[in-house]
Amino acid sequence: MKITAFNGSPKAERGNTYVMVDAFLAGARSAGAETENILLAKKKIDPCTACNACWLKTPGKCSRRDDMEELLAATIASDVVVFATPVYVDNVTGLMKNFMDRLIPIGDPHWEKDENGECRHVMRNAKPRKIVVISNCGFPQQSHFQVLRLFFRRVARNISAELIAEIYRDGGGVLTAPTPELQPLIAGYKLLVEKAGRETVERSRLSADTIAALERPLLPAPNYVDNYMSYVNKRCDDILSKRGG
Repeated sequence: MKITAFNGSPKAERGNTYVMVDAFLAGARSAGAETENILLAKKKIDPCTACNACWLKTPGKCSRRDDMEELLAATIASDVVVFATPVYVDNVTGLMKNFMDRLIPIGDPHWEKDENGECRHVMRNAKPRKIVVISNCGFPQQSHFQVLRLFFRRVARNISAELIAEIYRDGGGVLTAPTPELQPLIAGYKLLVEKAGRETVERSRLSADTIAALERPLLPAPNYVDNYMSYVNKRCDDILSKRGG
């Protein structure tokens, strides 16, 4: 099984998303998968211009000359594609959206109906047929992933794929925090994400126990949300005061 993760964080290796993807792919490799971690921040991806050349002039091949040619090849060669992104304005990052827009060469201009009678494009390539979503946000509540949960269900429908795993982490800033007291919690969470990677390879889905564990607060303390909010606000005030803001 080939699993390719496309990380849409502008922070690349320095981001909280990278911590999650790295753990997930480690778990997948432990179950025998071949993995690749592609950082979109290090690729040149121009916006899609909707010229339709990839559909009607050079079928399956984009007219723009940038790094999407290799990224399309990696997508098509994968059994599982991981879309990894922090939450920006309740959605994916601009990097990720650019990448996803440029995936249209895997489709075909012809239409078909899905099992519910809704129109969608025919897929040109047989793969990928399975997708995974990994995301984190700064706010300490899982409710901030409502848009992504719906968005990627629609994406999966549109490309005739199966959404086999979703890993969402609120309070994502904790994952890269240097605080010594938090390191055991961070290490434990990484092990949980590794388990999700193994299950993705072994079962093509996550167990109910793993899903429940992934949705639990990273810091299960009383008044977690209020305390987290107070900490962030104080930190902002401290930084602004030092800069004369």
